[in-house]
Amino acid sequence: MNLTPVLRAEALKVLTLRSLCGTLLSLSVVTTAFSALAGSSDASDPDFDPLFTALSGVMPGQIAAIAFGALVVSSEYQGSGIRLSLAAVPQRGRWFAAKLAVIAVPALVVGLATALAALLAARTGLGTAADGLSTGEQVRGVVGCGLYLMLMALFAAGLTTLFRSGVATLSTLIPFILVVSFVIGDAAGAAADFLPDQAGQVVLYQTHEGTLGPWTGLAVTALWAAAALLAGYWRLRRRDA
Repeated sequence: MNLTPVLRAEALKVLTLRSLCGTLLSLSVVTTAFSALAGSSDASDPDFDPLFTALSGVMPGQIAAIAFGALVVSSEYQGSGIRLSLAAVPQRGRWFAAKLAVIAVPALVVGLATALAALLAARTGLGTAADGLSTGEQVRGVVGCGLYLMLMALFAAGLTTLFRSGVATLSTLIPFILVVSFVIGDAAGAAADFLPDQAGQVVLYQTHEGTLGPWTGLAVTALWAAAALLAGYWRLRRRDA
């Protein structure tokens, strides 16, 4: 079977599940709303970074991106849907590639649009505090934010394929990002820069002191996502549906 009909079928699954569309809507609303609220931050704070403040809504918003990646895959394991999918597309690699495409493309498009809306909403509140941001820095922040959200969705998709459970993925990733990552960061020092979330978020800062730069940080997050996807594909290939 050609890849095109497989992509079409997987896209229809996403469009017809309200929970998946609702998750992407939540990503946009939550990220933009929190960034707008952050626009009232005190610019006299010595740690104030106008670009990160404007895009800080991605911190809660990424939970929706993770949930989207996990739910797209975990829906296959409810009611033995995975058996029907693999019966229709016996080439598991082709099916998995199509599944990842319908996660990556919507997450990237919604992420880019959301990052732009969040930046504009926050800048309204920041006023002159954001005047120091160059056009290049703002473009880098918006593009980097969209890529970061896409990579986190793919990271969750890979883990869900490995665990064969969306609950297991969400129970692992969300506490890690909200709690464990910060605890490890305080204890591990520079090594914490290579955690998947902290590495990717470097691109959201105007200036950042650390081992990684904006794009090398995203590359580290991409490596984490690739490792999760490879592990998930290995499990998909070796285990019966």
